Amino acid sequence: MEQKEITTKQLVANKQNALKGGVKSPKGKAISRYNAMKHGLLCNEVLIEGEDEKTLLQLERSIRAAIQPVGELELLLTDRIIANIWRLKRAMKVERNSMEWHKNYESPFEERSAIPLLDFQKSREKISEMIANGSTERILRYETTIERGIYKALHELQRIQAARAGDKPFTPLAIDLDVSGDL
Repeated sequence: MEQKEITTKQLVANKQNALKGGVKSPKGKAISRYNAMKHGLLCNEVLIEGEDEKTLLQLERSIRAAIQPVGELELLLTDRIIANIWRLKRAMKVERNSMEWHKNYESPFEERSAIPLLDFQKSREKISEMIANGSTERILRYETTIERGIYKALHELQRIQAARAGDKPFTPLAIDLDVSGDL
């Protein structure tokens, strides 16, 4: 298919039209920022709508008391650990909810069996379907990535704290490797 040349007049019109759309008010922008969010596992926000702020603050106090960060770098790493633990809990909830939904979902053509063993078999089949469609694998990948972030920040924090205390930084039992090619 041959592409048609765009005229200068069309280009100017396209640019003007592009500026017309979208949300303008701060309230509208605050609402629309969540439009694409499906599960919150990759979002920048730690606390998303519907989550309990008190529980997050309790987690934060507990982790800070255990780690006792000193200085900006240790505080940054502690914040990263807290955020990732919160996201990991969210991922586990998404996984549990997904499994429950697939287990309990009945198509309009299915009937519940009077024999519990057959219902159990149907549940197993539904979970197998869910695994086959990749949703569990995707959630587990998110969990693995989040866990890796926790351990990476925790290992770095431990090395910094050991150096600050005058101790020889220990050699980690697990070596943090990243083979993704991202720097």
